Amino acid sequence: MNERLHSVLAQRGVSPESLAEACEVDPKTVSRWLGGRVPHARHRFSAAQVLRVEESFLWPAPARGTGRPGALGSELVGTYPNRASLPRETWLSLLHEAQVHIDVLVFSGTFFAQSNPHVAKMLTERAANRVQVRMCFGDPVGQAVAVRGREEGIGDTLAAKIRASLTYYRPLLSEPGCQVRLHDTTLYTSLFRYDDTLLVNPHIYGQPASANPLLHLKRADSTGWFDTYTNSFETVWAGAQPWAPNQEECAAHGQD
Repeated sequence: MNERLHSVLAQRGVSPESLAEACEVDPKTVSRWLGGRVPHARHRFSAAQVLRVEESFLWPAPARGTGRPGALGSELVGTYPNRASLPRETWLSLLHEAQVHIDVLVFSGTFFAQSNPHVAKMLTERAANRVQVRMCFGDPVGQAVAVRGREEGIGDTLAAKIRASLTYYRPLLSEPGCQVRLHDTTLYTSLFRYDDTLLVNPHIYGQPASANPLLHLKRADSTGWFDTYTNSFETVWAGAQPWAPNQEECAAHGQD
């Protein structure tokens, strides 16, 4: 069975029949692909174009001799010119389908909540199903946020955006399985992990993260990009401090 093809069809909202029509093949042919048969080269190319993924992800090259397929190429599901290009339905389906991990590393992550006002409820529901939920935001009074605000030319606006974003996640603090922390580190990429799927949003100097490209990765093995990025999440997470809303609010107002 080609689990990757099954997964991408579901994420893109494309039916096997629609894929068959786009590739000009019989629906039974697509059923065979889903069952594990490798299509002809021109059909592999067409299917990858329709589904906006790398062909090598859907049908990795087999290992030769004692070597192994290149993990990096096989991990890349697709790329997007900016974060907004990833359909909202994909964000939601990844969140709904996560079974073990949901990890988010951002400065403000404002869009993450504003795109769905019920995101906190959705996260608590996943936690109730034994999914580990870890949300890591920039510390609004930290140096990293101040530097990033200056680089983007928005000054204190980034800190204000973080405080606004955090209000969505206050309900998570009382939920077992949910953790919210604040980091004060240079953030080279925003990361959004859902089990073995990872969305990587690189930061470009002077530009907001929303305007920067997005990489869609699927874990292949422990030597690829996926683990490199998730290991960096673990490092930032280990040095981040648990969010204490009352203390942060007092600091913002200059109170004890």
